[in-house]
Amino acid sequence: MALVDNANGRFAYVTVGGLNEVKVFRRGAQPELVTTIPTGDLPHGIWRSGDDTRVYVGLENGDAVVAIDTLANKVIATVPVGQTPQALVYVPGAVATGDGTANLEPLDAASQALHLSMRPPAGSGTEARATVAVNSVGVIDLLQIATSGLEPGKEYELWLIDPVGSPKASRTPLARFTANASGAAVAQAIGPLRTVVAEAAGSIGEHAERRSLLLTDTESGRAILQQAAP
Repeated sequence: MALVDNANGRFAYVTVGGLNEVKVFRRGAQPELVTTIPTGDLPHGIWRSGDDTRVYVGLENGDAVVAIDTLANKVIATVPVGQTPQALVYVPGAVATGDGTANLEPLDAASQALHLSMRPPAGSGTEARATVAVNSVGVIDLLQIATSGLEPGKEYELWLIDPVGSPKASRTPLARFTANASGAAVAQAIGPLRTVVAEAAGSIGEHAERRSLLLTDTESGRAILQQAAP
C-alpha cells in the first residue's frame, strides 16, 4: 500500500495481485473506493514518488514497473525491469548528476522471459484465469503461475502435456497448490522449462504446439485452464 496526499485529497493505493489491479481509496473515517486501475500481470511492490505525483508498481509476472499519475489515476508508462519484481523502493534525487545509468549492465539472460496466459476450455463456464512467467535463473528456469477465479480451498495441479492432442500424450507434473479463500494462488516450479514451454507458444519453428500447459482439478482430474494461443 502507498499513501498519497495531493490536490484531489488523501488516498491509499492498494495492489490486488489476483485481479491485476490497483485500487484507490479515499482515506478517512469511512474509506471510500474511488477507482480501480488495471496494471498488468500480478502487481506486487508499490511505492510513491517524493512529491506524490506518481505511484510506481512492480509487476511480478510482467517483469516490469508501471508508473501511475496520481491526479489522473491512470498508467502513464511501463518500464521493463529484471525478473519477477516483488518489492520496489523509490529514492528522490538518488542520482545527483548524469543520466543514472553509470555502473549498470544489460540484463542478458535475466531479460529473456517468456510470458503466457491460460484460459478455461470452451464451454466450461468458469471465470478462472492465470498468467505464467518463465525466467532464466542460470542453468535452470523458474516458472511461476498466478491464478484467480478458482474454487476456494480446492487443490489443483499444473502439467506439461507432450505431445498435445495425442491419445498417448504424456503428463509431466510441474506444481500442485491449493486456492486460497479468494480463489487465487501463486505457485512455482524449477527446471529446464523456458525452451520447452516456448515450443508450446509456437516460438520454435518445427516443434511449435507440441507441448502445452494444463491446469487440472486434482480430485477429479478435470481440465480447468489450458494454455492460450499466442
